[in-house]
Order: sequence, then structure tokens, then C-alpha cells
Amino acid sequence: MAVDPNMPILIVDDYKTMLRIIRNLLRQLNFTNIEEATDGSMALRKLREKPFSLVISDWNMEPMTGLQLLKEVRADAKLKDLPFIMITAEAKTENVVMAKKAGVSNYIVKPFNAETLKGKLTTVIGDF
Repeated sequence: MAVDPNMPILIVDDYKTMLRIIRNLLRQLNFTNIEEATDGSMALRKLREKPFSLVISDWNMEPMTGLQLLKEVRADAKLKDLPFIMITAEAKTENVVMAKKAGVSNYIVKPFNAETLKGKLTTVIGDF
């Protein structure tokens, strides 16, 4: 099955510049249907309002962190199978382990480029 470049993607980060960077990288990879949320609780509201095919979320956010968002998504019967990629500036092993235990689909350490993002996306949603 081919990956739809128009699939709805939700990017979550409380830092506007990072949202812009992720959006631009996704556009470089030909994805066009990108929505933003500036924290986990806003993301959760959006996820419950309409269907998304993928979530790319930062770890460090207030008031709801990316890890808390991931746990909420995995606990929700409608959202539990949603592909979820976590982004973080910290490559601590315990963070990776926590995210894996919580059900993260993949993990990206900042800084990253379009090639890195494409590799992570391919493992989660398939070749495109």
C-alpha cells in the first residue's frame, strides 16, 4: 500500500520555530496535510475531533508532555493504534525506554534533517 502524501499529520510542539521546521521537513518529503498543536492537551482535543494518520510530538512541553500525550493516545480505544513519533533533544536511554514502554512507534533526537525524518517515517508508515 502506497503512503498517501495527503494523509493528515498532527505535529505537536510548544516551540513555534520547531513546528515550522518540522512542517518544512514534511513538505520537503511531499506531505501536504499538516496540522499543529502547541501542547499535549490541545493535541489530544484535535485527535479526538477528527482522524489523523500520524502524530509527531515533542517530548518536553507544558502543561502536558509528549510522554503524557502518548500514554493518553495509547489508552484511548479509538487512538491506540495511531502511529506516534516522539521528538526529543535528550538521547537518554531511560527516556527511550520509557517511550518504548508507553508504546511509541519511533523516536527522533534533535537536531535532525529530512533524511533522518524520512527514515523514521518509513519504519512507521512504510515506504514513500
